Amino acid sequence: MSALSKRAFLRGRFKEEESIRPPGTSDHFGDLCTRCGDCASACPQDIIVFDRCGLPEVDLNKGACLFCNACAEACEPAAIEPADGWFVRAKLLPTCLSYNGIACRSCQDHCETQAIRFRLMTGNRSLPVIDLDTCTGCGECAAACPSASISFYEHTVNEDKSC
Repeated sequence: MSALSKRAFLRGRFKEEESIRPPGTSDHFGDLCTRCGDCASACPQDIIVFDRCGLPEVDLNKGACLFCNACAEACEPAAIEPADGWFVRAKLLPTCLSYNGIACRSCQDHCETQAIRFRLMTGNRSLPVIDLDTCTGCGECAAACPSASISFYEHTVNEDKSC
C-alpha cells in the first residue's frame, strides 16, 4: 500500500479517487505523455506527483494550482496545453469540522474566489456551501483544511442542474 493510499484509508476514504491531471490535458494525455517528469520539475507549487503508471497527477492536498502554465511550457511532447482553468471542483467530506459542530472557516478564509460561503443554522452553527460556478478547483481550500475534509472531482457542466 502506498503512502497516499494509507493516508486515504486512515481518513476513511476506502475507494481510490480518480487522478486529477494537470490543467490543459486531454483525453489522449496518457498516449502523449512520455513520463519524463519535466512538468513536475517545472511546477512552482510542487503539486505534480506521479500515479502508479508514472503519469503526472495533481495533489491538491499539497498546495494550490496557480494555473501558471509552467507545466505546459515544460511539456516537450505537448501532452499538457496551456490552460487558465479546468473542470475540477471542490467537495466537502463528512469529516469537515463545521459539519461536526466545531467552528472552523479555514476553507473560506483561503478561497480567493470566495466560492465557499457559510450558511447559518440554528444553534449557533454554520455549514460551508461551495458555489460550483465560482469554484476554480485550485485547491487552496484543501491545503488549508486542518481535517483534510476537502476532495476534488471532475465537474461536468450539466451536473447539479435541475429541470
